[in-house]
Amino acid sequence: MAMIEADFPAIFHDADGIAVAGQRLTFRLSRLRLVSAVIAALGGALSWKVGKFDLWALVALAGFLAALFAEIMLWIQRPERDWTTGRTIAEDIKSLAWRFTVSGHPFPATMPLPEARKLFGRRVNEIVARDGVEITFHSVSRQTTQRMAELRARPLEERRQVYLDERIRNQQEWYAASARLHQERANRLRTLLLAGELIAIVLAAGRGFGVWDVDISGVMAAIVASGAAWLGLRQHEKLRLTYSIAANSLASVADQLADVPEDEWANAVMDAEDNFRKENSTWTVSQPNAA
Repeated sequence: MAMIEADFPAIFHDADGIAVAGQRLTFRLSRLRLVSAVIAALGGALSWKVGKFDLWALVALAGFLAALFAEIMLWIQRPERDWTTGRTIAEDIKSLAWRFTVSGHPFPATMPLPEARKLFGRRVNEIVARDGVEITFHSVSRQTTQRMAELRARPLEERRQVYLDERIRNQQEWYAASARLHQERANRLRTLLLAGELIAIVLAAGRGFGVWDVDISGVMAAIVASGAAWLGLRQHEKLRLTYSIAANSLASVADQLADVPEDEWANAVMDAEDNFRKENSTWTVSQPNAA
């Protein structure tokens, strides 16, 4: 009997949706702001007059207006807040759901199902009250699902196998794949930044030695600065290290859970879930705009 995220409470999906939407909007507006700054720098460096109008000056104006729009939207909507807060709440509820489902602390197998359901609801309310003050949820249900209760009633070996396969190993594979992806993206961005800096040096040297008169060093500086800012926003190198550590840690956790008896199972699951909490806390702190 497999356990998937579709079987989690509705409020988990609500928080997850808020986080995904916040992430997308943060990246879109940040990308618009950085690209607009480059366009504005390009428009300011060149000139093309048609009658009384300078078309490149109008390009610069459009770039500044687009950058201003992106900055205002980031300030008003604060999508990075929805991203980090939604992700924190979703991950905490996911952890709580897994603890309930496989009888981990504070929901040991000896606890009656009605009592465990009530405790789960109280814990979810505490998470929302602590972290969800500034975001709006649409889901009303904060209770466990039937699927969660059914798996909770299964023998330890079945719960253990589902937890190892669907929680520990799946998450370990995700961490490992994400670490590789962030390493590749960091290398790609670093290469592009180095290429941009070399081009800027060549252009500046050419103007300095009288090879050409066009000065676009400011444009290249804007491109390099925007690339560096984007690299800082995506946190590729820091996340690569965080996910690598988390993946290695979970490999050890899987071995420890393989033969834990029922009387130690609840605490063992709690210790395993603490690994996910540490990773999420590290991720939250790494976000440039996290408050």
